[in-house]
Order: sequence, then structure tokens, then C-alpha cells
Amino acid sequence: MLPPGPQFWESKFLPASCPPAPLPLCHLHLPPSPPSPFPGKILPMKYTTQIAAALNIKPQQVAAAVDMLDDGNTIPFIARYRKEATGGLDEEQIRHVKEDLAHLRALDERRETILKTITEQGKLTPGLEKRIHAAQSRTELEDLYQPYKPKRRTRASMAREKGLGDLAKILLTQNPKGPSLEQTAAPFLSEEVPSPREAWQGARDIVAETISDHAQIRQTTRRKALKYSVQETAKKKKGEDPQQVYKSYYDLKTRVDRLRPYQVLAINRAEDEGVLKVNLTIPERDWQKAVSTHFRANPSSPYAEQMGQAIEDAAKRLLLPAIERDVRRELTEKAEEHAIQVFAKNLRALLLQPPLTGYAIMGLDPGYRTGCKVAVIDPTGKALATGTIYPVPPRNQVDAAQKTLTKLIQAHNVTLIAIGNGTASRETEQFVADLISDLNAGLGDLHYLIVNEAGASVYSASKLARQEFPDMDVSLRGAVSIARRVQDPMAELVKIDPQSIGVGMYQHDVDQSKLARKLDDVVESVVNSVGVDLNTASPALLAHVAGIGPTLARRIVTHRDAGGPFSNRDELLDVSGVGAKTFQQAAGFLRIRGGDNPLDASAIHPESYPVARAVLAQAGVGADDGPGDREQALVRLSREKSAEELAEELGTGVPTLIDIFKQLARPERDPRESLPKPILRSDVLSMDDLVKGMELRGTVRNVVDFGAFVDVGVKHDGLLHRSQIPGGADIKVGDVLPVRVLSVEKERGRIGLGWAAKQ
Repeated sequence: MLPPGPQFWESKFLPASCPPAPLPLCHLHLPPSPPSPFPGKILPMKYTTQIAAALNIKPQQVAAAVDMLDDGNTIPFIARYRKEATGGLDEEQIRHVKEDLAHLRALDERRETILKTITEQGKLTPGLEKRIHAAQSRTELEDLYQPYKPKRRTRASMAREKGLGDLAKILLTQNPKGPSLEQTAAPFLSEEVPSPREAWQGARDIVAETISDHAQIRQTTRRKALKYSVQETAKKKKGEDPQQVYKSYYDLKTRVDRLRPYQVLAINRAEDEGVLKVNLTIPERDWQKAVSTHFRANPSSPYAEQMGQAIEDAAKRLLLPAIERDVRRELTEKAEEHAIQVFAKNLRALLLQPPLTGYAIMGLDPGYRTGCKVAVIDPTGKALATGTIYPVPPRNQVDAAQKTLTKLIQAHNVTLIAIGNGTASRETEQFVADLISDLNAGLGDLHYLIVNEAGASVYSASKLARQEFPDMDVSLRGAVSIARRVQDPMAELVKIDPQSIGVGMYQHDVDQSKLARKLDDVVESVVNSVGVDLNTASPALLAHVAGIGPTLARRIVTHRDAGGPFSNRDELLDVSGVGAKTFQQAAGFLRIRGGDNPLDASAIHPESYPVARAVLAQAGVGADDGPGDREQALVRLSREKSAEELAEELGTGVPTLIDIFKQLARPERDPRESLPKPILRSDVLSMDDLVKGMELRGTVRNVVDFGAFVDVGVKHDGLLHRSQIPGGADIKVGDVLPVRVLSVEKERGRIGLGWAAKQ
């Protein structure tokens, strides 16, 4: 049972910063729910059992989630507004349910195809059928199907066409009392098989393929190879690696189970680029034992030598090359999956960077020959002015550039300058630092920060950018994007293909469709967790709101432009294409501030407005009362009644009631508020300024397997190696860390950092 009283309420609905964790399942003993309004497809019990076991959740939770997914509900909607039905599953768990379900359904489709194909061949036995039905993975299924899979012509198939199938069966029997090789082969000679030697060669080919296709041999050898095989890499004589990017792999020999994901991807890339040659060795004992369990030469048989040759040929020509491909493919798939997860985690952290509101911001997109592009935006993101300056070589028009920026800063009350981190960024940074020094001497309050500009050029040339700024030069749009990334990172970055943002490792080497799906999931999750202002959001941002999509997002903006701002959420139904289902999925994630209904500015779903009003009534306050008054009244109410008592009285579930309390207490709280703000600078460092032991504050730009790259204010990011990160520290993109300089290699542009936080 849920613990009653103020301790529960105050800890649950008034947390200061962290988002709520999913409620423990043992706390979800609620009154019986009404029948589900989402009667989806019938779900086989084996699916719910398997998925529940894999995710360590209850089968009924799986069934409820799948029921709603199959009925077209979005994951953000289910996770936030159907907690009673799913037992409090979070977005990540529901996504796993969806992915696992798709995998199991695809597996069963493949299973049926295999059964049908083998049946049509007339080779399906009861035992084989049972094993196919029992297979739990695609690999296991394919191993069972291997002997029956239609193949292009092989040495074995050509031998069968010559009538040598029965001779192969004799070879497999290893009869100790069989006649001589010549006598045994005699009945199989023909124009196509003129000699016993050729007859036995064909028989060996058939036996070799039989051994290689044996499901259990493949499974055993693969399992051993994934653990004990050794991978060796060596630099090719003609391989070009002028920057010695792959130097650490020029002579690497290690067991495959000890390879790290980033090493697998680096080796694959180097191999594709012709720098490395890769060799995988499977210990003889592993494949020999797997084969001898099912096939072996009988020393007493006249066919023993032929069998030995067939086994050797099966291993070297067929089995081991296939297993080597399987091992490398599995290593690559696991490495890619890991890299995708790293990218997704970094992207989530980047999108959740806190917005710097209330600033008039100048964005600078640095460049040498083409100059530094300038754009000024107001606190709402509107572009006020653009231009180009040339403060760095080759033109070095420093005085003119200073006059231009000074004029813009003073005209538009600019207090923050955002500098893209691309070409000429550090020279531009020095120029800006000098300018700020001069301007701040006159009691100004101007700062700058470095912004990751990855993807800005992609956005500048996009259709969306042309729609936003039809009359602006493509080169200037990037400066606007850089400025807006500071003002509201999420709102701006959703306009850019996530794969172009560059906060991962080897993102161009992984399965691009899987990466795109994962990153789309991240964007959807972040956008809906933060919420979107219906009256200011761009089509790109609205497109990621649950249930909307690109087409409907454009219609919403067109409707808004024609008819003015939305006054309440119900007006969304006036937009062409928005029906009851779309409204149900999207409404809770859209915000209307200053509209007809104060509840529209919160994350409370319209379907729960009656409950919210009842809560306010019991607390003795109204939706129009100030947050402080509402919070105090809600605390008093929590002391008078337990969560269960109030939920039962109002006819709702406890999780929904808790969410309503949180929103009524702090209706417009942005989950990004509690995260560290970016570092604002007014002066600049160079690598010459860095000395061993110096302590600095830096911003994490990227997190990879071997550590984190940290911007400490010089041209190159420093590496905080994983060995320097204390156990348990969860470092994310955007975190501001105190670090200590361990080493500086100016000629290579490398900075080694250590952890300087108090331990």
C-alpha cells in the first residue's frame, strides 16, 4: 500500500529538480480499472512472457503496453498519461517492449517461411519441426535452415548431379568392413566421373558441405569462436595513414571477447580504407571437438582417410570462413548498437541543455577567406540584423570589424556573443575577447561562449531554412542558427538531422537506418518531456510532438499565422486534419501561456481537467492563484488526506493524481532548469597559457567509451580519460566540470585532463 500522510506527498509532488522515477510496482495496488478503451490485437501469451522476462516486468504490463501501441497510441502519451494501465512503465521500457515485440513477430514470420520451404521440399520431419519451433533466435533458425536453403551451384551440388550422393552416404557410415576404395567407387563411375579419384572427390565435397551445414556444429563452433578466437591486425604495406590515426592497431593481437566496441569500429573503418588487414583465428580444438561430436573417421574403416580429408576440407573451406564472418558480423552489430546508444545519450544531453532566455544574442559563424558571418537575434529568436566581417587572415580588417560589431551590440543591446567552433573559431574568439575587454571597460556586461556548430551548414541549405529566411543569404543563416542554439538548444537543434550534430563516435560507420530511428526516438522523447509552446513553436519542433508529424505541424502553423494565436487547447481541433485521436495524443504536450484556461499552460492532460479542478477546490485555491499560494494549499491538503484516499474519492489513479499535484504546484516548470548553465567567458586562453597542474572549469562536448572531450577555452578540446573519471560519475554532454591539466602536447594539439572535483 502507498504510505499515507505528508511525508509521502511532500516527497512525491514537490521535488526540487529531478524528474520523478517510475513508481515501484509494489506500490501500484490500485482499485480495479475500468475496461481498456484500447482493445488492440490479441497478443500470444508467449510474447508477453518472453518480453516480461527480458525486461523484468510483469506480463500484464507488457500486454497493456502492446494493446495501446497496436491501437496507435504514441510512446510519450502511454508513458505519461496511461501509468495506471501499464503499471508505471517509462518511455524506455515501452520502447523496449515495442522493439522486442517487433523482433518476435519478425522471428515468427521467418519461422513460418522456413517451415513452408522445407515442407515443399518434402524434408520436414517431426523432430526438425520441433527444433524449428523451439528456436529462440534468428541465428538458431538460420542454422537449422542451412542444409535446406536453396543455394547457387556448389561443388557438392554438382557432385550430387553426377549421382555421387549415395557414395557420400557410404563415406559417412565409415563401415569398417567395407570393400576397397576402388571397389566401392566402381558403381558410380560414368562419363562425368571417369575415375575413382574423381568419384571420391565428389563424395568428399558432399560430406564437407553436410558437416559445414550441420546446425549444432555451427552453433558450438560459433559460441566458442565468440569467446576464444583471436583477431590480429597489421598495417598493409601500401596502406596510407599519414596522420597515423590507426597507429595503435598496426600490430594488435587480442581475443575477440576483449575487444572494445570503439576498437571494433576503428578496425573496420581502417580495413575499409585499405590501411589494415585483419585476420581471425579460431583455435583448432574448438572446431575439431564440435565436428568430432557428430562426424569422425573410423581408423578401422577403409574410408577413414577420405573422411579425414572431408573433415579438413569442411573446416578450412566452408565452416571456418562462415563462422569468421558470423563472428565479425556479431562483433560489428554489438559495437554499432553500443555506438548508437552512446550517440543517443549524448544527443539527449545536448537537447536538454538549459536555454539562455532574456538575451539579445549575436551569433558568429567564423571563417577565413569568406569572412565571419554575423547575425543578431532578439530574446524571441527573431533575426534583427546580419552581416559579414573580416577580423582574421587573410584580410585582417580588425578595425572595421570592431566598429561593425560595436554598432550592432549597442543598437540591439546585445549582452551575449555565441561563436561557432568551426574554422577560424579561436582566432575569432581572440578578436571577440579583445572587443569585450574594450567595451566592458566602459562598465558593459558582455560575455561570449563557444557553441558546437555541427550541422549549421546542413541547416543553412535546407528547405526549412529557406522557408524561415527566404530572403537571407544561405551563408548568413548559419549565424542565426548558432545564436538560436544558445537561446533554446532543443528548439533549434530539432531542425537539423541528428546524424549531422556530431556528438557520438563512428556515427557514419553504423547502420544508418537504426541510428536514425534511435535518434528520432530521442528527439521525440526530449521534446515531449519538455513540452512545446503551441503559439511560438516552429513546424520542425511541432513535428516531434506526439501524434502530430511534419504535415500536420505545417497545417498548425499555417492556421496560427492566418487566425492568430490559439486561445485554448480545444482550438487545436479546428485545424484541418486534427481529429479526436490526434488531439488525445498531442494535447498534453502542448502549452498555451496567457490563454483562456490556466491549466493549458501545464502538462495536465485535458481529460484530467475535472480531477485537477476538484483538487484545487479541495485545496481551497483556484487555477488563477499564484504558484506560491497553490503550493502551500496543496501541501496542506496532502497532510489532511493520503494519496490513496484522495485518488479514490476523485475517481482517478494515484500516479495520475501525483502528476496533477506536481503540475498544479509548478505548472510551467521546465525540466531543463536544474541543469548547469553554459560557461560564459570574457577572456581567452591559448595552449601556451596551460601548465601542468592548472585547474579549470570546462564544458563536456562529447562523451565516448574511452572518456570525455572537454572544452576548457583553448583551441583544442582536452581528453578526460576514463581512467581519470571516478567510479559512479555519470558525465553527460553539457556538464560543467572542474578539471586539472595533466599534459599539454602543443605540436599535436592534445591536452590531457584529470578530475579536479572534490572526492
